[in-house]
Amino acid sequence: MQVSHTIPNAREEKQIGIFFLYSLQEGILFGILALGVFITFRCLNFPDLTVDGSYPLGAAVFAFMVTRGFDPFSGMLAALLAGALAGLLTGTLHTFSRIPALLSGILTMICLYSINLRVMGRPNISLSENLGHRTAFTILRDLLPGIPEAYLRFLFLLALVVVLKILLDLFLQTEVGLSLRATGDNETLVEAQGINPDRMKLTGIALSNSLVALSGAMFAQYQGFVDINMGIGMVVSGLASVIVGEVLIRGKRIFWLTFQVIVGSIVYRMATAVALNWGYTIGFKPYDLKLFTGILVIVILSFPALKKKLVGER
Repeated sequence: MQVSHTIPNAREEKQIGIFFLYSLQEGILFGILALGVFITFRCLNFPDLTVDGSYPLGAAVFAFMVTRGFDPFSGMLAALLAGALAGLLTGTLHTFSRIPALLSGILTMICLYSINLRVMGRPNISLSENLGHRTAFTILRDLLPGIPEAYLRFLFLLALVVVLKILLDLFLQTEVGLSLRATGDNETLVEAQGINPDRMKLTGIALSNSLVALSGAMFAQYQGFVDINMGIGMVVSGLASVIVGEVLIRGKRIFWLTFQVIVGSIVYRMATAVALNWGYTIGFKPYDLKLFTGILVIVILSFPALKKKLVGER
């Protein structure tokens, strides 16, 4: 009786460990997207809705390249460039045509839906290894056959997001990076200093969407397929990750600001994964995930204001 009682417990612990490992992988993966959203929303103070279009654009371009015989790293580079072009389109609409920021992003997002379908040729594409397609993860698995694939994915994603974080930290401390951040704080003052704010906006929006597109390309490799609707709600997820990180970790230096974003992405993904997997015990259904996500974002966004009111009352 004792043996039969301990086996299910050990199995359950293993399943929970695997669940958290995959949730951690997704959190790190979406940390790349959150870094892109951080640039526009926090550095530029620019509400960019292009994200919902540039995210699947990166996945679509990657799938286009890989299914035509290119190596996955060339596909990831092409996704970066495609995302930058999408960001430049939004930035041009805003800076040259003087279209409001929100509307510029919405217009680009609408255009990208058709462009993504054009690139893909159909609503979804499988990147299955059985079809002869190679991804960064399959290459790593072949190079390091002794390490379980789940751990290889985790280490690769962790290394990638750390490298991107370091590069972004270094960039934001350069003259261009400081000018970009200053543009978001006080555009009039920046212009008075002889800096072109429109150029800074174009640079920041292009950089942001290149990271978002790279995240889309990585997620396509992670899940093994690309879908035209995979970008829905990505801008909300990215913004929620930024806010969660700010609530959990305090710090105003660049290192801490980008670190907040990555930690926020992990915590946010963990919360949504827990809700999706164990929410059925309190009546949650899979189609309630969007409702849960919306409520979670509302609570997160309201937390700073509620905290101030509670502290003020005391």
